[in-house]
Amino acid sequence: MSIWLSPAKINLFLHITGQRSDGYHELETVFQFLDYCDRLSFDVTDDLNIHLSPPIPGVKNEDNLIVRAAKLLQQHVGTNKGALISLDKKLPMGGGLGGGSSNAATTLVALNQLWKCGLSKKELAKLGLSLGADVPVFIHGHAAWAKGVGEELTSISPSEPWFIVIVPNCHVSTAEIFSSVELTRDCKSMTMSGFLSGEGRNVCEDVVRKDYPPVSEALDWLVNYAKPRMTGTGSCVFASFESEVAAQKVMEILPEGWQAFVAKGCNQSPLYRN
Repeated sequence: MSIWLSPAKINLFLHITGQRSDGYHELETVFQFLDYCDRLSFDVTDDLNIHLSPPIPGVKNEDNLIVRAAKLLQQHVGTNKGALISLDKKLPMGGGLGGGSSNAATTLVALNQLWKCGLSKKELAKLGLSLGADVPVFIHGHAAWAKGVGEELTSISPSEPWFIVIVPNCHVSTAEIFSSVELTRDCKSMTMSGFLSGEGRNVCEDVVRKDYPPVSEALDWLVNYAKPRMTGTGSCVFASFESEVAAQKVMEILPEGWQAFVAKGCNQSPLYRN
């Protein structure tokens, strides 16, 4: 059995600079990883079956990005191998932490090695893009400035603070947010110096606040202790701290019934620390 990590990501800012004729949005964002991960284990088999356990409630196995990624790689390279895959799930679904995309990327990277496919990161990223716009950054494996639909990646190395991440009790629909008439789609292009000086925000935040009160409540509570931001299209809300101790102190006074975790920002993905 081979065990691989599948980390969370956060968007340190998220701007939309336009919308393409095919409906996709042109984005500018910075991705950074967290040392908070799902764990995937793989056993290679000598048949073509891809078996995933345990099943995720509400998601058919054939629709799961892990299974889809494995079958996509299988078909692309023409291997006669299969896999038994186990998932230890920690990342919340619908939280903007990229859990499904991360799982798909880890599956592609792991099985590329275990099946001895020999594909490069660039080739894997191209495959992964067909599964989701966030998959390439997880394969890329380094904190990145991203443009396009999120697939044009330039490695960067921002500071690696500690974060508290609040997980509101709601799932946000990405499609709903990106189709909103209230979403800002004409942001000016961000500069690196602007980002490093603290400019930039998540333009999806205002839209999500209106329709998802738990997200709004988390942002309003966390602003008392740090500068809160939402990641992706939500629902998770985060803020950075200089030390683990400082983040844990805020965790200790979290309102009753709320869920959150403390994690360290990582410029190198934990996926590649195996």
